Amino acid sequence: MKAQVLQYVRCCQTCQQAKPDRAASPGLLLPLPIPAQRWDLISMDFVDGLPQSSRFNCLLVIVDKRTKFAHFLPLAHPYTAASVAKLYMNQIYKIHGLPGAIVSDRDPVFTSHFWQELFRAAGTQLRLSTANHPQTDGQTERVNQCVETFLRCFTQACPRRWSFWRPLAQFWYNNAHHSAIGMTPFRAMFGYEPRHWGISANSTCSVPALQAWLDEKETVQALLQQHLNRAQQIMKHQADKKRSFRTFTVGESVFLRLQPYIQSSVAPRANHKLSYKYYGPFTIIDKINDVAYKLQLPPQATVHPVFHVSLLRRALLPAALGQRISRRRHRKDRGYFPRPRRHGEVTVA
Repeated sequence: MKAQVLQYVRCCQTCQQAKPDRAASPGLLLPLPIPAQRWDLISMDFVDGLPQSSRFNCLLVIVDKRTKFAHFLPLAHPYTAASVAKLYMNQIYKIHGLPGAIVSDRDPVFTSHFWQELFRAAGTQLRLSTANHPQTDGQTERVNQCVETFLRCFTQACPRRWSFWRPLAQFWYNNAHHSAIGMTPFRAMFGYEPRHWGISANSTCSVPALQAWLDEKETVQALLQQHLNRAQQIMKHQADKKRSFRTFTVGESVFLRLQPYIQSSVAPRANHKLSYKYYGPFTIIDKINDVAYKLQLPPQATVHPVFHVSLLRRALLPAALGQRISRRRHRKDRGYFPRPRRHGEVTVA
């Protein structure tokens, strides 16, 4: 009897949708693969909300996954997918060429038909983040914080001069020691450290042999790969300490946690403050990877149907409970109502 009561309480749909999930952040860390070549996997994001400075009011941040080398390109609102693609062609393509894959969030520029068709024809894979999970592109989000901090420190008194400090911000970031690769992004990219403005070289020796330079370059790349693998393992180990493992199967029913203040297409709510925290239940129709699932949302839903596992909660609807409820309804339909039991009365099966 105690187990049945406990199971009945656990399967309360109102409690499952209204109460918050107190478990550790579901879903173990699933790092992006480390590319074998420089500028084979890059990430993109926008820094908006900047003041007007020499006709620019936002930044396009592009980061290489392997070397961590970044470019900060100024933009002006309103920009389109065509203008962003043209900016990439004029500033990045002439130096690094086209990447094999691009990681980004679900910005309207990156989800536009023009952007999708352009890179599909170019043979570049677009890896968009899951809905409401910006941690997928955490690398670029962290670089955004760095460039914002730099500009804030140097332009706090004159914020409309940030575009003049942008080149120095890019130089500073690419020449700062990166703990993940064990060197600066500039050295990881070009194989040597740059000369700083106003500082002359201390060494006056002649140029070493070409073979020695090539061997040193290969050594730097091998060391870079080793540092990236070690940093990724440390990052995953530390992150998984505060996470919990959670997995689902295709066909299973789950509840979905969404921000009621942002969306209203999945299910309308009369009041956002007192509405359920979880929507659904919805059926899982595909498993993208260990931490991403595709749900069967209502036809009127306008959100992307792929969600991170941390936004999902298993819908506890046991078949035995449903069978008991159906049997009771069947008895009531036949006109049978069980006599209420008196206090202390024992029924012998």
